[in-house]
Amino acid sequence: MFKELDTQYKNDILETIIDSAYEWIVVVNTDGHIVYINKNYCNFIGVSREQSIGKHVTEVIENTRMHVVAKTGKEEIADLQLIKGNYMIANRIPIFSNKQLVGALGTVIFRDTSEWNKMTSHIKSLMPQLQNYLQEWQESTGAKYTLQDIKSISKDMLDLKEKVKSVASSNISVLIRGESGTGKELFAHSIHQLSSRSHKPFIKINCGAIPEHLLESELFGYEEGSFTGAKKGGKKGKFLLADGGTVFLDEVGDMPIHMQVKLLRVLQEKELEPVGATKPVPVNIRIIAATNRPLEKMIEDKRFREDLFYRINVIPFHIPPLRDRVEDILHLAYHFLDKLTKRSGKRMTKIDEHVQQLFTQHTWPGNIRELENVLEAAIHLSNGEVITTSALPQYLVNDPKLLVGQRPLKEILEETEKRIIEKTLEKFQQDRLEAAKALGISKSSMYEKIKKFGLE
Repeated sequence: MFKELDTQYKNDILETIIDSAYEWIVVVNTDGHIVYINKNYCNFIGVSREQSIGKHVTEVIENTRMHVVAKTGKEEIADLQLIKGNYMIANRIPIFSNKQLVGALGTVIFRDTSEWNKMTSHIKSLMPQLQNYLQEWQESTGAKYTLQDIKSISKDMLDLKEKVKSVASSNISVLIRGESGTGKELFAHSIHQLSSRSHKPFIKINCGAIPEHLLESELFGYEEGSFTGAKKGGKKGKFLLADGGTVFLDEVGDMPIHMQVKLLRVLQEKELEPVGATKPVPVNIRIIAATNRPLEKMIEDKRFREDLFYRINVIPFHIPPLRDRVEDILHLAYHFLDKLTKRSGKRMTKIDEHVQQLFTQHTWPGNIRELENVLEAAIHLSNGEVITTSALPQYLVNDPKLLVGQRPLKEILEETEKRIIEKTLEKFQQDRLEAAKALGISKSSMYEKIKKFGLE
């Protein structure tokens, strides 16, 4: 009878069977893009099939490794995967056609930990302990951000996110450049999370925060008795702790020259020597570096090694500052508004139009970090449900750059001069003589300006 059915009818029957299956099912191609996902899976993660098909699997399913299996062809059976706060058991199986890898099939067998617990009382007693262990392990790996945490609608940023997907699976070194607060660390985490090293440690090292005399022992570790105060048994350095995983060298431009030489050897020889050791130790790490420093100028000044620069700059990323992607400002502002109001418990639904105008005209020297801090302060200072200028930091409201194009230069200068005199008088408790001295003007000029601006 089945032979007599037309192809469409057969497809409808098969789709109904798959959609009704107890398991959640997803299929991706070798690029990690979803080509099929069943209804049960869509219902749980809260997306429609139409929204999911064609997207990269990491944009739809959290903590997935489907893209990795689709790239490597190595199956992963009974792997614990955290989805929406529950650990689930996932199977990921490569799909071959004519002996060629064409994608991967993923299934989730148990929908949450309670269903796992019902299997046996023994597993039920171990599950909380296992969850705690997994949570501690996840925290110890250090990587907590994914591409989904990078919120943007600007073309440049969306292109960078696509670039992350392209390079993540390789072991090539990456250099991420951009001003402070642009989100360099989020990109570093995302690259690691999408790589085949995602189950291994992600170790962040701030090269500018560790005292120079401790940097070598912190990075490479030391042997017992190698120096006064060395721990018994020695200590593993951060590079060895990251073995098999990724080292994120933040502020790499602050690394001293002598350590740059040692880092170069790690990259070239894939080995390091702990302080006091007599022989090198092999190490397998991927380097992701970040800096806001002008490395090319530092090379000219002999403050950064040219050979190291070319070693870490194999794949360069440049994250544009917020002022160069104005379309992201309000997009991010509303994202932070939603995130921060949930955290604070306050109900805030809107940003006043004048505030929106101030936001889009401000240059944001502190970039995304500054924007988030401004929103957090404004939420706590607001009384109603709308963020108004009264809740903003004074420097933002009084920024003379925001007046350019709206008022004549003379008015802008006078307004700026008035605020400076006001602030100076406040600082010197209205002592006009001291304020005049501080501003480098005569006492008579000070009196004239006070009268001119009505500050008496």
